[in-house]
Amino acid sequence: MELIFQGSPKIVVATNTFINIPVILKYEDTPLLEVIKEQGIGFMTQIPIYHSDGTYLAKVTGNRVYPTEEGKKAKIERDNPGKFVCSLDKRVLFELSHGVGDAFKATAELYTPDGCFVKCTDNPKPELINLAGNTMRVGGVTMIGNVFQNLSIGIWLRKDGSCAIGVG
Repeated sequence: MELIFQGSPKIVVATNTFINIPVILKYEDTPLLEVIKEQGIGFMTQIPIYHSDGTYLAKVTGNRVYPTEEGKKAKIERDNPGKFVCSLDKRVLFELSHGVGDAFKATAELYTPDGCFVKCTDNPKPELINLAGNTMRVGGVTMIGNVFQNLSIGIWLRKDGSCAIGVG
């Protein structure tokens, strides 16, 4: 399955819909889930993969994994019938599944360049877990079934636990 958007990009993350937003999830200055447009192909997702120690392992663009030298050693795996699944050491990092039309649904459990852990599932609150393994509260808002459209950034997380939603 090719993970390509034909029309306006639409992706569902943590029960919320993001339409025509290039950076769905950002941590500090690092986009963790973004939608890019490839010449002649259309829109697709792009996700950087970091190890828990902050080592940059790969960039996943569409349904292709581009590993670094360290990423080749880590053996990042992908594929699962009906879904695009990327895993490391048998732990699922993220899943993309095709929805209706050009829509995709994403769940992610990703590390950041400084080793924090970001978890976005159907739980309506994105979670940020610090280096000690403690969950940090990200904002105090429960977001369920919202639609965000025509913004620069959907969710912007900070290592201090703060969160900006719908950044223009």
